Amino acid sequence: MGYKVVIAGATGNVGREMLNILAERQFPVDEIAVLASRRSLGTEVSFGERTLKTEDLDTFDFTGWDIALFAIGSDATKKYAPKAAAAGCVVIDNSSLYRYDPDVPLVVPEVNPEAVEGYAKKNIIANPNCSTAQMVVALKPLHDRARIKRVVVSTYQSVSGSGKEGMDELWEQTKAVYNPVSEVPPKKYTKEIAFNVIPHIDVFMEDGSTKEEWKMVAETKKIVDPAIKVTATCVRVPVFVGHSEAINIEFEDFLDEDEARDILREAPGIMVIDKREDGGYVTPKECVGDYATFISRIRQDGTIENGLNLWCVSDNLRKGAALNAVQIAETLGNRVLKKA
Repeated sequence: MGYKVVIAGATGNVGREMLNILAERQFPVDEIAVLASRRSLGTEVSFGERTLKTEDLDTFDFTGWDIALFAIGSDATKKYAPKAAAAGCVVIDNSSLYRYDPDVPLVVPEVNPEAVEGYAKKNIIANPNCSTAQMVVALKPLHDRARIKRVVVSTYQSVSGSGKEGMDELWEQTKAVYNPVSEVPPKKYTKEIAFNVIPHIDVFMEDGSTKEEWKMVAETKKIVDPAIKVTATCVRVPVFVGHSEAINIEFEDFLDEDEARDILREAPGIMVIDKREDGGYVTPKECVGDYATFISRIRQDGTIENGLNLWCVSDNLRKGAALNAVQIAETLGNRVLKKA
């Protein structure tokens, strides 16, 4: 006996990836429904070897369905998630709407799987921000060993984090560089993204940080430990898929780089590729399509008493969004629903 699963936002990048991963991981699906807005009604999407047609999200009845994976943005989620939850369907939401709600668990299964058991307060579980998800997978096993005091992270985030519009803008601007008769002014971004980097993701806040940077701070505290101090600088780079992060960690206790490397090799969801030679590290292009969070460049930081540096790379459409949502569904099934 399997689950009745709904994908809301099935025609978007993340929704399609959710379908791919459900099929790849052989999630026990008895019945599946793919939902979209009316403008995308009837669009065909793939689920394994099957082709499915989207149904209307606005009129869909969630009664009798077990799990709904939402990838429709905060505004639509605000309207439809409570309807699904009230009908008894557990919502796993990829938007930012519920991440900071104290009654909604924010879950990365390699880090805090037990948190899914708090879903019942609202019948909703939140998926973290893409940049946070990969970072906390790396932080948690190190925190368990030596207690993290402070994290300084600089991100190099791909345009797929902005959706199809961001990917299209990079593609069109890149072509325009080689065909100067055409001009593609910035629309999705504040400045040209082709052959450039933009230190601005999401809106600016009063203290000068951006909302993306604030998310990394708040979510790390909620998922791992509220005592950890985090400061972030989030940057958009001209890469189609794959987020990278340079992470500096200060611990309460000394942690040798060799021990850290061994800990990370044994940690769930992590692949360590760390050779001190040309090419002995992972770049975002190499992580595309993979489940793992890749860690490279592990080394002692001699400028502070108990410090380490590392390089963290992951496919943001997978671990940063769709994969984590499916892993939450797996964890929910194993720990709570237990239908399959």
